[in-house]
Amino acid sequence: MRLLFLFLDGVGLGQDDPAINPLARARMPSLRNLLGGQSLVAQAAPYHGQRASLLSLDACLGVAGLPQSATGQAVLLTGINIPMSLGYHYGPKPNSAVTEFLHNGSVFSILQKSKKRVGLLNAYPPRYFEAIHSRHRMYSAIPFAATNAGVSLRTARDLHAGQALSVDFTGQGWHTELGLTDTPLISPIQAGERLTQLAEDLDLAFFEYWISDYAGHRQAMDVACTLLETFDAVLGGLLATWNDQDGLILITSDHGNLEDLSHRHHTCNPVPALLIGAPALRHPFTASLHSLTDIAPAIKTLLVECPKS
Repeated sequence: MRLLFLFLDGVGLGQDDPAINPLARARMPSLRNLLGGQSLVAQAAPYHGQRASLLSLDACLGVAGLPQSATGQAVLLTGINIPMSLGYHYGPKPNSAVTEFLHNGSVFSILQKSKKRVGLLNAYPPRYFEAIHSRHRMYSAIPFAATNAGVSLRTARDLHAGQALSVDFTGQGWHTELGLTDTPLISPIQAGERLTQLAEDLDLAFFEYWISDYAGHRQAMDVACTLLETFDAVLGGLLATWNDQDGLILITSDHGNLEDLSHRHHTCNPVPALLIGAPALRHPFTASLHSLTDIAPAIKTLLVECPKS
């Protein structure tokens, strides 16, 4: 049994309005096929099809204000209503109060202690590690939880060896944004195939797609649509190679943003929980999903408590 967790930062379920919502505007045939011809919008949930289920998750968690990345991601990883405990949403990077929740209670650490194989599939460039080591940059919640659990961050060497993926999937951003022109380039479809390949050796494979949140803050419709269409092509490569009987693909987020480009801020919209796999695996996982707090318990049930298949 395995789970591939594709985390899309800042992607909520918004209106079916292509004027403000790139998820309603972008050409995403792979996603639409999964959802019976629907876009990834609020009206599409709940949905249960032959290969996929879509639910909406509460990201506000009973706390006033706009949901933020640090607390939202920490909730996904722990199952604890951290904003309620603190009395506020917080982000983008975790403060000391948020990191305290992540120290021993994340799904990464729980699975590691249960002797499960856990991997973060992102490759991080050399300057990222330099900034972390010089303390000019802080870990965000996901790499903090991973490293705290003893999960190593993958490097440029892993990317060159085909054992990781760049955040934009293809490696093009390492060329254009980082100047690392020796980075191997792959197509979105090849990236999807690589996700399947890398997940085969893990119980939990995790990929963090944080540039979706950046695109939302920029209010750049063309950029957002391009990102989403690339992601959809990656999804196509993944779906063509993934064995639905062997495990689940989970796509979810920490808060809304990208789905409403009429402003630059996060939203109070629910976020999607898209599950792909055999119905017998999907239905128990989705049965108790209502908010961000329900993701971590469902992962633990699937990977720790269920009999090994």
